[in-house]
Amino acid sequence: MRVSIFGLGYVGAVCTASLAQRGHHVVGVDVSPIKIDLINSGRSPIVEPGLEELLRSGRENGFINGVTDGHIAVQESELSMICVGTPSKPNGDLDLQFVEKVCSDIGNALKDKGDWHLVAVRSTVLPGTVREVVIPALEKASGKRAGVDFGVCVNPEFLRESTAIKDYDHPPMTVIGELDERSGEFLARIYQDLDAPIIRKPIEVAEMIKYTCNIWHATKVSFANEIGNIAKSMGVDGRDVMDVVCQDKKLNISRYYMRPGFAFGGSCLPKDVRALTYRANQMDVKHPLLSSIMSSNNEQVAHAFKILTGYGCRKVSMLGLSFKSNTDDLRESPLVELAEMLIGKGYDLQIFDRNVDYARTHGANREYINQKIPHLSNLMHSDLRGVIDHADVIVVGNNDELFETVISEVPEGKRVIDLVGFMKTTSTEVLEGICW
Repeated sequence: MRVSIFGLGYVGAVCTASLAQRGHHVVGVDVSPIKIDLINSGRSPIVEPGLEELLRSGRENGFINGVTDGHIAVQESELSMICVGTPSKPNGDLDLQFVEKVCSDIGNALKDKGDWHLVAVRSTVLPGTVREVVIPALEKASGKRAGVDFGVCVNPEFLRESTAIKDYDHPPMTVIGELDERSGEFLARIYQDLDAPIIRKPIEVAEMIKYTCNIWHATKVSFANEIGNIAKSMGVDGRDVMDVVCQDKKLNISRYYMRPGFAFGGSCLPKDVRALTYRANQMDVKHPLLSSIMSSNNEQVAHAFKILTGYGCRKVSMLGLSFKSNTDDLRESPLVELAEMLIGKGYDLQIFDRNVDYARTHGANREYINQKIPHLSNLMHSDLRGVIDHADVIVVGNNDELFETVISEVPEGKRVIDLVGFMKTTSTEVLEGICW
């Protein structure tokens, strides 16, 4: 392909070298004459192992050319990649001035170009930026329409400093956020030689994926550090602890708990979070991340309550009371907390949970139900259809398979809140997901 790359900083320089290595013709664009001189002399504008060798090779073989004129670059290419910086403002927001300037430059060049052209945003931008900033700037400057006269994609990079060349050659995945199918298909061609899945999503999803990955990495570093600090205070080597923790690929390093939804509960997680953070306080070890876990969990219960009460309906039915299906364990169930919040505000509440209903007259949890939550026990009913008919708003609280039909076939005249993730779509007028 013929590719123009706007911005020859860290990402732009690595992409230039890596694409040229694969035989693509790359025109690098930057406002800095110094960077252009370096690129055109086969030298790297940044320190990155292996980068200068690739730039030199690409330049010697005629695959790389650096210019300061973006108009020429667009005319000589079929794909433009935006790789300019998006630094922080003093208030923490993104400074998009470089993105807006480049979009204006590319748009002005597209005005004079007859062929269809693709613009791919590799700069890290928040969800909504491409539709609210990038596309309007391109359309205004070019007088053309995105998705008709030119294509648009988001193509987040996952390059780590000091290992960027290796990361480009062996990515975990390639994410393409596409405005339309033609745009996604065109951009996917440039990554076909990489041994990694190409994941195509809507633009806003791709924008959010980049941030989610980076914040997850930051969270892992902070988590491991806090565990290490607490472990050391108790005479334990935190490195040994985390080494074993990371060997569990079924739960610890997996997608199992990485699903947006309702708060956690049960007999283990809340108790153990409190115990370890209490001990850390005793040892005078600061742990701001771990100490925020329970408040974050409580906030998710409050979030569900806010959604529910926002409808202005007084008759509510909860499907599920235990924190997950196939158990009658109500200890620290967030659904119990939600139910008590509703009772406290005077809502007309009915509850169905076949496992808890059984436990009211059988099993070890009978005493707990009768002594700890008799006020909720009295609101439980064994007729699922009757509970559904009672409500204006139905809350699906756990993943009992009985409740899936309520999601797929919302009863007429009722609204349903899905706290579990049964829904295959995002929220609609009658069916709302807590995180989707």
